[in-house]
Amino acid sequence: MTLHREGFKIILFSTLILGGLNFGLHEWIGDNWITTTVLVLSLVFYVLIIQFFRNPSRFTPIDENHVIAPADGKALTLGGLNFGLHEWIGDNWITTTVLVLSLVFYVLIIQFFRNPSRFTPIDENHVIAPADGKVVVIEDVEEPEFFKGKRKQLSIFMSPLNVHVNRYPIAGKVVYQKYYPGKYLVAWHPKSSTENERTSVVVENAKTQILFRQIAGALARRIVCYAKEGDSAKQGAEYGFIKFGSRIDLYLPVDCKVNVNLGQKTKGGETILAYLA
Repeated sequence: MTLHREGFKIILFSTLILGGLNFGLHEWIGDNWITTTVLVLSLVFYVLIIQFFRNPSRFTPIDENHVIAPADGKALTLGGLNFGLHEWIGDNWITTTVLVLSLVFYVLIIQFFRNPSRFTPIDENHVIAPADGKVVVIEDVEEPEFFKGKRKQLSIFMSPLNVHVNRYPIAGKVVYQKYYPGKYLVAWHPKSSTENERTSVVVENAKTQILFRQIAGALARRIVCYAKEGDSAKQGAEYGFIKFGSRIDLYLPVDCKVNVNLGQKTKGGETILAYLA
């Protein structure tokens, strides 16, 4: 069995992390039921990772009249996994542990994709936070992509626990939208804004133009952007989604009045980041 190249880094990191976790736990508290349980769960997780990235050789019946399946296609749900495991080995600590982990995983997935209603204070002088998270950058910078001049940058970091819906910070018209493939540096890396996978959007209204950029990170490798050039942007309305954390950079006029501080938490669609002059 061979492994797909997309899994090499993840498998290596999993080996180092799980090995270090189990070694450290054993050195810290010795042999007991806790270390045994963690070891068993680590092995199960590691086997699942290996299984997920397997790349078996296949013999393809070449024929121009055939449409070949592009992927293995048996659906496996958490419910099916637990039912099958229960039928196979009955009630014991393994099935109970898998059930608990499945419920935790399911709750986390539901929590991650939640889309709560937000009350946006509509005002053409307000720049509204496009995402939930924490303000990690407030500084004057040169913006080379669209404005090619000095702008005030505000950046919001989104953890995996935040709501990941992205919203328009101002109302107006989408005059620019561009996707860039790239790296997956950690979101707080200084070069992530220019080297990571990202999508830039510019909205223009009667007062100004604002660029906001979705940036993928080490975990967030799926940027979804619904905005298209020519679209009408409604302040606080959903324009995109970033799966599993990352950040959004905004580039505002340098004369705007910033209304937040470094480290402050934001609520997408509600927090007023700045006032336009």
